[in-house]
Amino acid sequence: MHLSTVKGIGVVVRQGDEARVLRNTASVYELAQAAIRSGQGIAAEIGRRGLGETVDLTRATFELPVSHPDPAHLHLTGTGLTHLGSASARDAMHAKLEGAETLTDSMKMFRMGLEGGRPAPGEVGAQPEWFYKGNGYAAVAPGAALEAPGFAEDGGEEPEIAGIYLIGPDGTPHRIGWALGNEFSDHVTERVNYLWLAHSKLRVASFGPEILVGDLPPDVRGHSRILRDGKTLWEKPFLSGEANMSHTLANLEHHHFKYAIFRQPGDLHVHYFGTATLSFADGIKTQAGDIFEIEVADFGQPLRNTLTFAPKSSGATRVQAL
Repeated sequence: MHLSTVKGIGVVVRQGDEARVLRNTASVYELAQAAIRSGQGIAAEIGRRGLGETVDLTRATFELPVSHPDPAHLHLTGTGLTHLGSASARDAMHAKLEGAETLTDSMKMFRMGLEGGRPAPGEVGAQPEWFYKGNGYAAVAPGAALEAPGFAEDGGEEPEIAGIYLIGPDGTPHRIGWALGNEFSDHVTERVNYLWLAHSKLRVASFGPEILVGDLPPDVRGHSRILRDGKTLWEKPFLSGEANMSHTLANLEHHHFKYAIFRQPGDLHVHYFGTATLSFADGIKTQAGDIFEIEVADFGQPLRNTLTFAPKSSGATRVQAL
């Protein structure tokens, strides 16, 4: 079962090849709240409400599949170095000068995941790299532009799976489902110094168009590509799911939600789980007008966003004293 939000139509449920409007539903956020209250889950809540007319998703204009009435209460976060094969690209970016210590910080973190990222159920494993991207004001709908700020050195795609969560009234995180995500980043800034990772991640990001409700397949396979002037500039397979990861999803979820600040009732969380595929690692230099496309059959419609750049910044940001 998949959920999406279509502009001018509302919440749409897709089962197999058939997509239909969900009756009497203002938003996926409201649907998830009702599912928590009932204690019976989203599928049961959808069954109770019923489905209406069919929708052609190939012609749809999508909004964010889920959003919060107050964007400040939607948190965009993520974790890296979680996928088998992801360390080589990151390590090249963070390489030390010749003669320095044998392992970079990124390789040390990756090795910690390999050795301790898959604990037994109910146990706590190694904690991963973690970063903050922003709140709902940084969330960009499928089909909309990903804008790099005027001070950015780069604007690059990061194709990932994102978990979508709503915190219940008692502080329990409830997973609504999974979505394709473009965890848009500035890899040039990150490469200068690993301690600038936090700066490089404070960018907009997109997710959707569809939310997969239920379990994430263990072996997620698709493609990440960049289109320029109507042609494919770059393309590589996109692999995710626990079969391709050094951490379990449960371990990554624990290390995000172990912080009480992330268990505030009513808050939404979109948490990106990392990637092993970057065009930047292959020497691609993106430019305005490029289209990022992430496509996975298990998730239905592909996630597409066009790259834009804000005008170059001039001067320092001024703070007004009161």
